[in-house]
Amino acid sequence: MLGFMLRLAARLPFLFIAGRVYGPDIVGRYAIAVLVIEFAALLATLGLKRGLAQALASTDRPHAHVVWDAMVVALIASLIASALLIAFPQAMYPNSQVMGFERLLPLVVLATAASDVALAALAYRHNIGAAVTARAIIEPWTISIAAWAFSYLAARDGLMLAYVLSMTAALIASIVPFVREYGLPHGWRPRPSSIWSLARRNAPLAGADAIEWATRNVDRFILALLFAPTVVGIYYMAQQVASVPQRLKTSFDPILAPVVTQSLAVNDRKAVAKQVRQVGFWIVGAQAALAVMFSIPAEGVMGLIGREFVVGSGALCVLLVAEVLASTGAVCETALVYIARHTNLAVSICVLGLQIALSFAFIVIARGQGWSVPVQAAGPALALAVSLTIGSAVKAVLLRRILGAPVVSIRPSFFAAIAVSSLVGAAFMSLPHQFEWAELSLGMPAILVTYLFVIIRFGFGPEDRSLFKKIPAANAALPIEEAA
Repeated sequence: MLGFMLRLAARLPFLFIAGRVYGPDIVGRYAIAVLVIEFAALLATLGLKRGLAQALASTDRPHAHVVWDAMVVALIASLIASALLIAFPQAMYPNSQVMGFERLLPLVVLATAASDVALAALAYRHNIGAAVTARAIIEPWTISIAAWAFSYLAARDGLMLAYVLSMTAALIASIVPFVREYGLPHGWRPRPSSIWSLARRNAPLAGADAIEWATRNVDRFILALLFAPTVVGIYYMAQQVASVPQRLKTSFDPILAPVVTQSLAVNDRKAVAKQVRQVGFWIVGAQAALAVMFSIPAEGVMGLIGREFVVGSGALCVLLVAEVLASTGAVCETALVYIARHTNLAVSICVLGLQIALSFAFIVIARGQGWSVPVQAAGPALALAVSLTIGSAVKAVLLRRILGAPVVSIRPSFFAAIAVSSLVGAAFMSLPHQFEWAELSLGMPAILVTYLFVIIRFGFGPEDRSLFKKIPAANAALPIEEAA
């Protein structure tokens, strides 16, 4: 939770600097390049972010040897991905020309993949602080400060250089505790057969990670194919604001995943359902709070980034709703990747295919009706909301059938909190023009406080309080075999 708040505090200055200093055109080019880089890095980890714990729990080799095997796998895959992008740089810039050293940008894939593997290894030892430091402090604050500094030195390439610097800093912040925890691999010799087996076993996890990531980012790539970089830049800013709630879910992953695997190890499926149901309610509740807080004054929020970005307020509202609707499926997937990984992967692929088809269909319909470019550009956001809602429902039903117990918790306090906080937000939005400053400075905190008061007062039970207590360290458990 602290990591989420720190990441939020550091991310907002970057959005402000990128929007105000660089403008939507440069932001659009940056958004597409980083999109492709992050996808390549995700594939290069080969599912080790979630699969490394299983490998460590099931081996009789020294753990230091296993994690260094995983690091070799990630580095080899990163080199292959980097070489392909260097050879075909237009993949990173589909709607603009490649200039200067931009061709060498894919080398940052090495840093990203190695950092992910190091943090996954540390998470197995219940060292979550390293991830908070690297991802919530070092990385976002480095990119914010560097983006501001480079705006005076290299206005066109400033965002790209800041990104490279931030990922390098995050790598250092990941590797140092990694080496302290596991040490150097004395007597270690890479085992090609073990490395290949590890990569092959993690293929379904890698696919699930890639599909989940693509679901949240393919809309940006579709826009890059059909619109100018300026449109992509505006949508990217709306997407970054809307993804703030989604980042909250990742704050629970280091807690929920080990608890789920330990319950599965003793075949206590009722406990898994209870854990998913409880954590799922609070993730949905917290995301809804942020969605209400950001969507009611959406124009003011986007206006803070820059006047050119106000037209993206409609896309922001749709994306915020999509995050709330998708959260149930995301939590259910935490259990499905261990007990029905192939089925979960198949569902995710179908959801992604539906999203892509709907994105193009909505854009074609909007163009056929002669609607404005901002309305057309919101088509992928609407497609995301529809497809994620369907995917969440399917995964919840699937997990309930496997576990034999409900996995979704519906509480009246959730809807009451949304209704009451929305009324408070509407009251601030109806203030006279001379009090416009109060919409954000007073209105947003008032919305959040009202929402939290209602949901905590009427929906907070004794079991919910245990979520926010420190979980004692325990050895990771090997999950049971995949269910049919």
